[in-house]
Amino acid sequence: MPTNSNLEVRKVTEQADLDKVFAVRREVFVVEQNCPPELEWEFEDESTHFLATVNGEPAGACRWRKTDKGYKLERFAVLKKFRGHGIGQALVQTVLDDLPANATYVYMHAQTQAVSLYERFNFEKTGPEFEEAGIWHYKMIRK
Repeated sequence: MPTNSNLEVRKVTEQADLDKVFAVRREVFVVEQNCPPELEWEFEDESTHFLATVNGEPAGACRWRKTDKGYKLERFAVLKKFRGHGIGQALVQTVLDDLPANATYVYMHAQTQAVSLYERFNFEKTGPEFEEAGIWHYKMIRK
């Protein structure tokens, strides 16, 4: 990725932007990680979606939603060619900044290989490793 590249993460609601979010997620989860599409595609209408772009090109996506437990951060995905350039960190920071002020319980199901990213933002593993959609995860809670 060029050093002069322009990384932007923003909340999106327009269908054209949501289509880009879903395309990123489909590429990472369904194509690359073999996640069943029907498990990847759920709770879309009740979620707040984010799109990361580099020089205007879709690079990553994520979302948060309110659940009966608190606020769940989900579907963090960065396209392979953009990994290792801080996009995941930018997504996490933007989502955390967007949560309501009363969001005291913030949690996620983090893929095992991404745990260290979320630990930088004060998330801690809780409980045993578990399998979800054929991928190993830890539940993590923000302290």
